[in-house]
Amino acid sequence: MNPIVITGIGMINGVGNSAESAFEALIEGVCGIDHITHFDASGDAVRIASEVKDFDPGSVMDPKDIKKSDRFIHLGMHALKEALADAALEPQNGDATRMGVSAATGIGGLPMMQENIEKNAFGKKISPFFIPGSITNMLAGYASIYYGLKGPNLSSTTACTAGLHAINQAAKTIIAGGADVMVALGAEACICETGIRGFSAMKALSTHNDDPKTASRPFDKERDGFVMGEGAAALVLETLEHAQKRGAKIYARLAGFGESADAGHITAPSTDGPVRAMRSALQMAGNPRVDYINAHGTSTPLGDANETKAFKAVFESVPPVSSIKGSIGHCLGATGIIEAAVSIMALERNIMPPTINLRTTDEACDLDYVANTAREKELQTVMSTNYGFGGTNGAIIFTKAL
Repeated sequence: MNPIVITGIGMINGVGNSAESAFEALIEGVCGIDHITHFDASGDAVRIASEVKDFDPGSVMDPKDIKKSDRFIHLGMHALKEALADAALEPQNGDATRMGVSAATGIGGLPMMQENIEKNAFGKKISPFFIPGSITNMLAGYASIYYGLKGPNLSSTTACTAGLHAINQAAKTIIAGGADVMVALGAEACICETGIRGFSAMKALSTHNDDPKTASRPFDKERDGFVMGEGAAALVLETLEHAQKRGAKIYARLAGFGESADAGHITAPSTDGPVRAMRSALQMAGNPRVDYINAHGTSTPLGDANETKAFKAVFESVPPVSSIKGSIGHCLGATGIIEAAVSIMALERNIMPPTINLRTTDEACDLDYVANTAREKELQTVMSTNYGFGGTNGAIIFTKAL
């Protein structure tokens, strides 16, 4: 099989509006969580989130299209533009029918849905762009339209594993001969009244409103739930042969991926499902030694303990593990591709981002979580893992480019 490689990265989240700035902030342990500004949350039980700051959608989309579409699409298009530029990929100068997009979001255009449902409730006119501007597949749709990507146009909506699944789907498409180049793209922007209050009603969110910077505490004994984040990332995937022909820079090789279902509870995770996903990824990759794991690590009491247990079941000696959600919160359907991008950059630069806010030891979480300070280490192979509501699981492995 012709190896699949990563040749472009784009990213935007609560600590940076580019892949470089975001990664450097994560390495420095910067936290992007603060009090919510997208709406008046002063009377809410949860008043904190990780919002993207100083973002101008006009830098990536036409003004008319901005009005027609939800914020998750704007963020996704920002990451996409950066990734294509980073890969020096110009679809109009190649065979665009062999270039496609595999996009992801967990919920899609929730703010736009909320706005139009409220209009309807008060007898106001609903926007004719409400549906096409908020449905989940329109991120892939806009990506294809703006950049002339005429190959497969796909979307994954698998909760918090969607971003990782979008990468896997892109790889499968290339493996099956459906494209030479696929852009994997994920975005989420659900920091609105409905999003925050919906997850708050489930008791899923942290209520450490008094100290936003330490509210998200992956693997810490005092963790009390995740913090909502927004953001996007994009990766350019292509065959090694295609990348070499055009002289592209190669960040990493996608060595293996695995997917599974818990077939259990709608929200509570199992250990078996994540274990099977990781083992499948390792088997596909040839069972390499993994040097670092970028964990899902959401800062929920049950989730972090369950993930730790799963790592112990898979690895005889668990490598260093860290979660970046202490810095950027949980970006739902975008988290998988953001964390994959961070894993690739960590692999390339031989440095592991820290798990910030890890202060109090929990007997259920007793691994090496690269606590609070980034750590340099020679990395050859890294794994990233994600899990979502409905019991959907994913794992992906990257190795250094030869």
